[in-house]
Amino acid sequence: MAASPSEPAAATADQAWDERLTQTFVGLADTLVDEFDLLDFLWSLVERSVYLLDVSEAGVVLADPGEGLRVAAASSERVQVLELLAVQASDGPCIDCVHTGRPVSSTDLAADAQRWPSFVPAALEAGFTSAQALPMRLRKQVIGVLTLLGDRSDGIGPRTAQLGQAMADIATIGILQQRAIGRSETVVEQLRTALNTRVIIEQAKGVIAAHSEQLDMEQAFAALRGYARAGNLRLTELARAVAEGRADVAAILAYAASRTS
Repeated sequence: MAASPSEPAAATADQAWDERLTQTFVGLADTLVDEFDLLDFLWSLVERSVYLLDVSEAGVVLADPGEGLRVAAASSERVQVLELLAVQASDGPCIDCVHTGRPVSSTDLAADAQRWPSFVPAALEAGFTSAQALPMRLRKQVIGVLTLLGDRSDGIGPRTAQLGQAMADIATIGILQQRAIGRSETVVEQLRTALNTRVIIEQAKGVIAAHSEQLDMEQAFAALRGYARAGNLRLTELARAVAEGRADVAAILAYAASRTS
């Protein structure tokens, strides 16, 4: 029997997805490099989550003992704002996930308005209808949460949640392996350093956006990160130079323009 025209197309799509899956896990595991940057790595985690999984957006919240929860990375500004609200209100899937150390899901956020009275209205306003929070664990200690957000009526499926948890797990292992962690106190210190560095990156995004009439905050970050990668520079060092007025902002803007032309 001859194969139907749709069969080759389906095989090609499956092969492409397998390649994306391989690239994602290889990329997350590749942390044993001199230029490893934890904050850039976490942004890669959320980007790869959106790239590979059947979700709209993703974000990472880290647990910082003594400082509480802090947003470390987000695939968009609207997710960053939403996760900040969750942290500040102590309300939302990521909060419950930190407290329980277990995945927390909602396939219909509108039906969970009483469960998360602050988070749900903001999530719905942002266009999200479902959420899945996945723990990043070091044994019993939750060091962070990967939150997946969807906008489909059928919610986030179990296969997506399973793959997301695998990505969260391998990201956690990669961080610990790269730093040769032996004690949880060292983990806390390194995560705190990454979170403090994020403040510098937010300042750098603001500087770049202020120097351009075309770039918003998301595009400013894309320009900053792209310029760092193109020049083989550490993202955190470049961001600090921009925030302190030591970087060539015009060159970064020119790079951004070249990528969109």
